[in-house]
Amino acid sequence: MRASVPAALLAACAGIALYSIMDAVMKQVSLVTGAYVALFWRLSAGAAIMTPLFAFTRPRMPARRVLAIHAIRSAIIAVMAIAFFWGIVRVPLAEAIALTFIAPLIALALAAVFLKEKIGARSLLGSLLGLAGVGIILAGQLGAPHRPDSALGMAAVLTSAVFYAVNLVIARHQAQHAGPIEIAFFQNWMILALFALPAPWLLAPLAPGQWWMVILAAGLAIVSLLLLSWAYARAEAQVLLTVEYTAFVWAGIMGWLFFREPLALVTVAGTLLIVAGCWMAARNQPGLAEHEVEPALS
Repeated sequence: MRASVPAALLAACAGIALYSIMDAVMKQVSLVTGAYVALFWRLSAGAAIMTPLFAFTRPRMPARRVLAIHAIRSAIIAVMAIAFFWGIVRVPLAEAIALTFIAPLIALALAAVFLKEKIGARSLLGSLLGLAGVGIILAGQLGAPHRPDSALGMAAVLTSAVFYAVNLVIARHQAQHAGPIEIAFFQNWMILALFALPAPWLLAPLAPGQWWMVILAAGLAIVSLLLLSWAYARAEAQVLLTVEYTAFVWAGIMGWLFFREPLALVTVAGTLLIVAGCWMAARNQPGLAEHEVEPALS
């Protein structure tokens, strides 16, 4: 029996909330160890969690073509994740999340270039609104009392958004060939394999008091992925799309609660423009919007 739309909405809201809490936990660990070390150990914990879950489903080895999709998307997510978590150490969580909302608009442009999809007038206007929102947020940082390297942090977050947009386009194909548990399993192991390459030079052990936060972050990321996948399999994307933007609210709460990060009015204004642009573009491209909400275990 299909779940009701209210149940899917609740599941999606819970998934976004858990993912936002995971971001805050990872920022706390990254402030102490650095983004690479925090991500390496979180991926290790995630792989340890997903391996028995994947084995319990009695899986068969995916075809080489599907494995190639897993590998390509994992490489893109690896860059996306390290750029994002490196960036949020240097900028407030709410501002970072607001900047990532530009990703669906970038995905529309990539779909037009690589998938030869036509961009309508509403999509073009939505993109301009989104870019204006990003400009407002960036302008709000001029003279703001942030870290000296906050500009580099924002550049890293925007770089992460570009890779996330590429990830959204690839997710269109991956979702047709693999379920959430398989995706999470291969994603954790493949990204971990990539992160293991510089480990002899960059990896450091975690302090005993940080292990519980890394394991918590891994668990939150996995549960969030499964909740979002469950929700989007049971309700239309256009119904759940606005739920994605509740991440800004949670990021603002987590940033203030754990890091005493103030929420600037220009950040709220810029976010509203980005959200309006994404909503306008998504309504003009229902096919793309349906795939854009494919969650990523970054």
